[in-house]
Amino acid sequence: MKILITGENGQLGRALQQLAPAWAETNAIDADDCDFTEESMLRARLTVEAPDVILNAAAYTAVDKAEDNEDLARAINAVAVAVMVEAMAETGGRVVHVSTDFVFDGTASRPYRPDDARNPLSAYGRTKAEGEDHLRDEDLLVRTAWVYEAGGTNFVRTMIRLMNEREELAVVADQVGAPTWATGLARTIWALLEQHATGTFHHCDDGAISWHEFAVAIAEEAHALGLVARIPVIRPITTAQYPTLAQRPAYSLLDCSATRAFLGEAPVPWRANLRLMLEEEARLG
Repeated sequence: MKILITGENGQLGRALQQLAPAWAETNAIDADDCDFTEESMLRARLTVEAPDVILNAAAYTAVDKAEDNEDLARAINAVAVAVMVEAMAETGGRVVHVSTDFVFDGTASRPYRPDDARNPLSAYGRTKAEGEDHLRDEDLLVRTAWVYEAGGTNFVRTMIRLMNEREELAVVADQVGAPTWATGLARTIWALLEQHATGTFHHCDDGAISWHEFAVAIAEEAHALGLVARIPVIRPITTAQYPTLAQRPAYSLLDCSATRAFLGEAPVPWRANLRLMLEEEARLG
């Protein structure tokens, strides 16, 4: 089966390539290979690649910048998805598309289920929701949140850098969700594809925490591995005390129970995966 992975150099794109099963004949592209904002260029590249499945891990993820660049975000997060779906419709192929907790408004009192109503608060969330709307019944949508990976650009590695530079940090404590190790997400995507899953699924690591709690755990685990020389003071603050251009959902926990039931897998605690990622980060030096 010919699989085209988009977002080759992103955290998830790299993990998907590293974990590709033997039955998958993979190729990967990124913005350096094809401008996803140029519809004709993207269509031509998809014609050349002629995949059976597109694993779309490419996205415009600069949440705050998207507020001033919504058209650019839409071109990558929505219009490009439409082009991929049209190309697969012509050849009988499928699209596996990765989306985000930001399509929800964060006002729920329980984890968001795959079929819950969406109400994005930001330009990033809106464009990702628009991308979802282009998918067909035979395609696969996987939503996730708070993604991180060794060697990537993410909250975990940013915290480690800041912890080695400062004696005190302030981290938002009133936004709740669940982290996601990209390696685990990639395994789930491959497993869903192998099981011919269609429709919408959620994947995050197990548990519910705030960004502040996540930062504290990062400090403790990174210090134990020698990635942080000393654990700094980590103060909890409110979202109001850390204003950003884009409004973020206060509660973005995703209900992943249907995904685990479909695959027959037990949930993996977020802290266990954090430790595995940091061990890999230590090996990378």
